[in-house]
Amino acid sequence: MARNDISIENAASSINDVAGLNGPSNDSNIASISVEFPGKLEAIHIAIDGDFVHSKAQISIDNWLYMAEIVHAHERKLPIEENVYCDFYIPTGKVYIEYWGDNDDPKYLAHKQKKLAVYEKYGFKLIELNNADVQHLDDILPRLLLKFGVQAY
Repeated sequence: MARNDISIENAASSINDVAGLNGPSNDSNIASISVEFPGKLEAIHIAIDGDFVHSKAQISIDNWLYMAEIVHAHERKLPIEENVYCDFYIPTGKVYIEYWGDNDDPKYLAHKQKKLAVYEKYGFKLIELNNADVQHLDDILPRLLLKFGVQAY
């Protein structure tokens, strides 16, 4: 009986992590799709699990996480004072995933460096993916997730 209680507590904690209810930041606007990004990208694609995403590459990542039965959130605000959102968050290992498209625009590159500095400043666990990685998610993501204690299969 006690074992089931622990399991339920862990599940509730994971759900709260995805919803952004655990941690120091409890922003009341968690459900809104708001991204700190030059030009404010529109979420125009829908993944299998119903997440609205910005690109076909993000659809691939989101669908891969869903099909691997990995609980995840898309566009979750980082639990910090700064208004920064991650591409994906995996509550099981408290791991963040950022997809960096092949964009040489100076504004995009400056945004990327600023965001990376935030991850480093707070010591967040980060997996970075690019276009080449998205073509081989089955080979790359399980290995990268395992480094943070998240088992994909």
